[in-house]
Amino acid sequence: MIEYESEFWKKGLIVAGVDEAGRGSLAGPVVAAAVILPPFTEPFLKGDSKKLKKEEREKLYETIKKKAIALGTAVVDGAVVDRINVFKATKLAMKRAVEDMKTHFDILITDFIKLEDFPCIPLTKGDEKSLSCACASVVAKVLRDRIMEKFHEVYPHFEFAKHKGYPTVTHRKLIKKYGLTEIHRRSFKLL
Repeated sequence: MIEYESEFWKKGLIVAGVDEAGRGSLAGPVVAAAVILPPFTEPFLKGDSKKLKKEEREKLYETIKKKAIALGTAVVDGAVVDRINVFKATKLAMKRAVEDMKTHFDILITDFIKLEDFPCIPLTKGDEKSLSCACASVVAKVLRDRIMEKFHEVYPHFEFAKHKGYPTVTHRKLIKKYGLTEIHRRSFKLL
C-alpha cells in the first residue's frame, strides 16, 4: 500500500494524497481531504474507507490526525454541485483541500481524478493502492458523515444519519413522501 509513496520517499520527495466523499450522494456536500504522511510510514489501514465500520473509521481518523505532517479539508455544498456539476465540484473540493494543507509537497496521489494544478498521479482505486490517498479517504468520509448527522437533526424524518444522503431505497421513498430539502441536489435524478 506504500509502493507508490516509497519510490518518491526514497528520492527525498514529499507525497500528498487526496480523496473525496459524497460524490454519489443525492443530498449534502462533497467533502475532500488531503494528507501528507511522514516518509516511510508503515501501512496502518487497509483499503477503501467505505468498507470500514464507522467505529473503525473514527479510530483511524484520530490516528491519521496524530500521524500526519499536514492535513487539509474542504467542503463544497450541494448548491455548488448543482451549479457547476458534480465532477467539477469534486475537483474544486480536492483542490481546496490540497491548498488547505498549506504545506509544500512534490507529488500528489489522487483516487482517479486528475488535478491539473498539481504534479499529480491519478490512480484507479487510489484509496486501495496508496496509503496517503486511503488516509485522505478516511478523513473525508468521517467529516462528511458528521455533517450528514448534523443534517439529520434538522431533517430527522429523512434519516440522514442512516443513509448519509446516498441513493438508498429508503432515501428515495422519503423523497417521494416528503419532497426535497434545501440540501438535496436538484441536478441529480432523485427518484
